Amino acid sequence: MALQQTALIPDALRPGDDGYDDATQTFFATGSPALVVRPRGPEEVAAAIAHAVSRDLAVSVRSGGHSPVGHSTDTGGMVIDLRYFDSVEVIDEARRLVRVGGGATWGGVAAALSPFGWALTAGDTSDVGVGGLTLGGGIGWMVRRYGLAIDNLVGARLVTPDGRLLAASPDEHSELFWALRGGGGNFGVVIDFDFIAQPISTVQFGTVTYRLDDAGALITRWRDAMRAAPDQLSSTLALPPARSADEEPCGFVLLCYADGTEAGEAGEADIDAAIDPLVELGTVTMAEITECSYSEILENAVRPSGFRLVTRNALVSRLDDDVIAEICRLHSAAIPTAVAVRSLGGAFARVPNDATAFAHRDAEAMIVVLLMLPDTATDAEVSDALIPWQALSRRGIGTYINFQGSATASDVAAAYPPATYARLAAVKAAYDPENRFARNHNITPARSGAPTHV
Repeated sequence: MALQQTALIPDALRPGDDGYDDATQTFFATGSPALVVRPRGPEEVAAAIAHAVSRDLAVSVRSGGHSPVGHSTDTGGMVIDLRYFDSVEVIDEARRLVRVGGGATWGGVAAALSPFGWALTAGDTSDVGVGGLTLGGGIGWMVRRYGLAIDNLVGARLVTPDGRLLAASPDEHSELFWALRGGGGNFGVVIDFDFIAQPISTVQFGTVTYRLDDAGALITRWRDAMRAAPDQLSSTLALPPARSADEEPCGFVLLCYADGTEAGEAGEADIDAAIDPLVELGTVTMAEITECSYSEILENAVRPSGFRLVTRNALVSRLDDDVIAEICRLHSAAIPTAVAVRSLGGAFARVPNDATAFAHRDAEAMIVVLLMLPDTATDAEVSDALIPWQALSRRGIGTYINFQGSATASDVAAAYPPATYARLAAVKAAYDPENRFARNHNITPARSGAPTHV
């Protein structure tokens, strides 16, 4: 539908205004946009877009502000801050149909759904935004049980670059709906999402810490345990940066067991049978696993001070011995490096590769690295620090855009296989032919007779 555009919204901040500095800072970046606007309805979103177009301003859309590339802010452009689109509304209790604002955070969603005994799988931390994470796919603590966030998405409403409010679903603008499920923020400003929530009242959640005698052996045993694990169990193996010589190195597994049956919770024997193999991976120095509501497992992300954080990721089809060897080499590099390996499979893998714009359903695991460089590190020093990462990234079959700390043409090509990219480029041409929304892992609009893959 066409929206009645209003004058530029009253809640707008410019350089020098009270609150401007806070509004331009995000988890990974600080910008200096010409304008930060905070719309309260779709008409004001349309007005903000029209203002940006008329002045040729780049547009950044902020939901939670956790983009590793810094796309949630910019320099010299406009930031559309969706903080007021934070509602969580039950549309149909019988179907567990929930409408979530594009500016809501996953912690807010979890808290709102907890009284119903429901949950949505996505977001490892409470302050991550629903909009950005969902549009990139949405890998969360129940990924093996319920797949990605987009696998539970049944509709979305967005304001397009030409100011229209569109509803996208399997029945309306179906190609756009396909593209929104993994194609990032390329197509407009999504103001809300319709999800089917999962029947989750409590989960088993916790951490098992091991003495790190042999990182490769620990990863191998964890891989084998997860290959045999039921879908109800999702876990991530993490190797923190090497610490001082007098501190014992460690590794740990974060796990979430989610039953989600309508008839009731799993029996204690089933839970123990699923979790015990993870407790037996090595010499345990600490184990803390408790039953709690899903909302309790989401904590605020904390950014270490004094560092320039650089993050990269790779999806691998097989966590084989060569990949594990590369993980160990990277973890032992001179630059302090944290590595997390997340097990996939289960419900995640049962969605066809072409069903959504997130196309790497045959990945066994996702490997995420976080390099912790001094905050004075230059771009050249970052490039040098990433050299050890290249050997591991070459073994990947793709990347997950939400955890990718760069957005070059090669990064976009790694995220989307050629057929997926071509389809996304056609959707981009239909809904954003002028590429007004380019502050993302950007898809170039297809042009007649032009190549459709970077």
